[in-house]
Amino acid sequence: MAESAKQIESIEHIPAGERGGKFPPFDSHTFPSQLLWLAVTFIALYLLMSRVALPRIGSILEARRRHIDSDLADAQRLKGESDAAIAAHDKALGEARAHAQSLANERRQKAAAAAEARRKEAEAKLGSRIAEAEKAIAATRSAAMTNVRAIASEAAGAIVERLTGVTPTSQEIAEAVGTALKR
Repeated sequence: MAESAKQIESIEHIPAGERGGKFPPFDSHTFPSQLLWLAVTFIALYLLMSRVALPRIGSILEARRRHIDSDLADAQRLKGESDAAIAAHDKALGEARAHAQSLANERRQKAAAAAEARRKEAEAKLGSRIAEAEKAIAATRSAAMTNVRAIASEAAGAIVERLTGVTPTSQEIAEAVGTALKR
């Protein structure tokens, strides 16, 4: 480090005219050698690039293209498989829905048949109860009518006796009540 500092100090003490004055690449005396070395370097780099670097880059690009093509082919194959799987799933789903619908219809028909049977059974029970009730009502009505005739006869006799003061005969009362009940 001490030596480089001494060299810098020694260069600084040299006057500008004694250092050469021109920047070497701009010196016209050095142009032919510079052009020669430029041509040699260009040809060497061109040969290096064309023989080594570009074939490697080309092979890398070709490998990438093949990899991308194989990935696209795999993606297309997988898309086809997924489309087939989706179609199979949709078909299975449709079959399951149809099966569920048929089961629901079957259950609905069984439930409707059972409800109809219970309804008919209930109607039969109600019909028999209604028939029994109508018989009981008819019996009660006939008993009541019989009692009505007797009650009406007694009431008519009491009313006529009270209004007229004369007691009618039971045959007259029975005829009058029978005529009134026929109407």
